[in-house]
Amino acid sequence: MRIGWIGLGKLGAPMARHLVAAGHAVLAFDRDPGRLAAVPGAEAADLPGVAACGVVVTSLPDDAALAAVALGPEGLLARMAPDGVLVETSTVSPETSAALREAAEAGGILYLAAPVSGSTATAEAAALTLFCSGPETALERARPLLATFARTIHAVGPGEEARFLKLAINHFVGSTAQVAAEALTLARRGGVAWDTVLAVLGSSVAASPLVAYKLDPLRRRDFSPAFSIAQMLKDMSLGVAAGEAVGVAMPVAALVRDLYAAQAGTDLRDLDFFAALLAAERGAGLGEPD
Repeated sequence: MRIGWIGLGKLGAPMARHLVAAGHAVLAFDRDPGRLAAVPGAEAADLPGVAACGVVVTSLPDDAALAAVALGPEGLLARMAPDGVLVETSTVSPETSAALREAAEAGGILYLAAPVSGSTATAEAAALTLFCSGPETALERARPLLATFARTIHAVGPGEEARFLKLAINHFVGSTAQVAAEALTLARRGGVAWDTVLAVLGSSVAASPLVAYKLDPLRRRDFSPAFSIAQMLKDMSLGVAAGEAVGVAMPVAALVRDLYAAQAGTDLRDLDFFAALLAAERGAGLGEPD
């Protein structure tokens, strides 16, 4: 198939590479043309060229970038032909997603909200999780493509359910990092050796797939960004706003958002979101463990 692709960032590039590897013709567009080099075999295209494809996938950093590309008289949805499929994989607000859905329906386009859950490592391994909501026809047409980079695909409803579910899961993930930062710092400040802290955490009732995935980087004190503090601040802010919009109190999410906001104002901003640990350690007067 000829697939239009917009956005070749940390997740978009490996996802697009899996499509190319599966034999699909990928026409790719990114505001930074240099990113195309990360997807060998993909063909550079402008927005009209991408829109001419029967299926278009977007992977963009935030609401503003998505709206700028997709909406308006010169946007993607205005250029796509009726019966085309737009698969939107970004983490954005339900409101922006609903605006895209409305514009798509007006043009006879099938719109699938399909935010991805995972990291750069799971994207490289074609092991992402997708939450999908929209017309069943859209998912069935897109499923063979999505399966090239997703291990699990959840169909969760006809509207913006996927957006709410993604923000809910990110609340768990983002809050876990802040809880871990505080708890692990308490153990260190109490004299427990760092290796012991992590060994016990990994075998305790607090262990989870997320904790297991982060144990080795924590052991090596490697905070290279699989997903940065700045990115998690954006997602936690979206979660708080989504809760407010539908009448759900989000006091914990608001607290976690504020912690990320404070950390994003420091040199930790572009480190992995588990670098929240460094902020907690600094606050407790702790340096690097022996």
